[in-house]
Amino acid sequence: MRALGGADPSTLDWEGGPPPRGVWWREAAVVASAFAVCLLGGAVQADGTLAAPAVAAYLVAGVSGGVLAMRRRAPLAVVVVAAGAGVLAQPAGLFLSPLVAAPAVVAVHHYALTERVERRAVGVVLAVSAALLVASAFSSLAQLSWQDASRMGLVAAFPLVAGMLGRSVRNRRAYLAAVEDRARRAEESRDSEARRRVAGERLRIARELHDLVAHQITLANAQAAVAAHLFDVRPEQARTSLGQLVETTGQALDELRAAVGLLRQSGDTAALADPAPGLSQLPALLDSFRGAGLEVSVRQEGTARPLPPGADLTAYRIVQEALTNVTKHAGAGEARVGLTWERDRVTITIEDDGKGARTAPDHAPGYGLIGMRERAAAAGGTLSAGRRAEGGFLVRARLPLAPGRAGGGAP
Repeated sequence: MRALGGADPSTLDWEGGPPPRGVWWREAAVVASAFAVCLLGGAVQADGTLAAPAVAAYLVAGVSGGVLAMRRRAPLAVVVVAAGAGVLAQPAGLFLSPLVAAPAVVAVHHYALTERVERRAVGVVLAVSAALLVASAFSSLAQLSWQDASRMGLVAAFPLVAGMLGRSVRNRRAYLAAVEDRARRAEESRDSEARRRVAGERLRIARELHDLVAHQITLANAQAAVAAHLFDVRPEQARTSLGQLVETTGQALDELRAAVGLLRQSGDTAALADPAPGLSQLPALLDSFRGAGLEVSVRQEGTARPLPPGADLTAYRIVQEALTNVTKHAGAGEARVGLTWERDRVTITIEDDGKGARTAPDHAPGYGLIGMRERAAAAGGTLSAGRRAEGGFLVRARLPLAPGRAGGGAP
């Protein structure tokens, strides 16, 4: 089966085989109906009575009706033949009525339905209507009555109406096809957006897991190194460091279990997740680094105010990641955290002097700075990092405050 024009089920053609089941009967019904109506029109006389159809009536009905079987293969040729048979009905001695022009009306309707160029379809329909009008008026020029005028109007109007119906049906089908195409594209767009959001959520979870694992494992590594260093000379301090190591690894397991549990039981409302960390938990975070041997001091300027939830988590993670980098990569035993509260933003600085004794082995740099910059940008802020002229490393983040809020939600 091949579709002419690639658009419309009405243009389907059956080259190289019989038509599908059910369609053959419809085609036969159309041809038989057009033949019967045209033959009935040939039996109508000028005075309105019926008589036995003449041979010319059978010829006109047979040619114009039979040619309709080819309208799907050559619609324009079928229009020309059917309209020509109607025009020749008058010279053949038949009374040209709208019934005789029925095959031409069917051919015009199908052509207007399948022709993709609207201007060409309109031109063909007008030409057929004009030809039938001239043919019907040829014998009435001597004396034209109201009855003849109405008959001529019907003969010319039927192809016009059929063409208009064909174009309206085609436009309706094109509209429905466009609506279905837009719906399909919208569905594909929604699926694409859902996949993009899933990928973004996976990336966010991966960053959270990176921050959790990097922080806790770095602390555990530092505490183990301190315990190994003090095991022979200061056993009590080594025992304390080992106890802190057990506590740190336990916290790491709890946090990982909570994060993975959210992934495995995202639809379970029975188990509630702990609130996301923020600057209110900064003292506990700094104590964990102090337990790993890093002396951390805090300096605040201005009046502390609450941050939006996303910015609050971002501030916490930036401090956590920066101190983790100090523990892993810097030979520093002391770090300073600064919080400067301004009218519309908070500036967070983490710096070290790089002069302390290194207790942890060297590590290759990771993606901590990239993650911190992305977090700051996602919260509407900025982050800069680099070495200090006097030694050490400095990380500075500027995050916006919640508009129109005041209070003391931060330490």
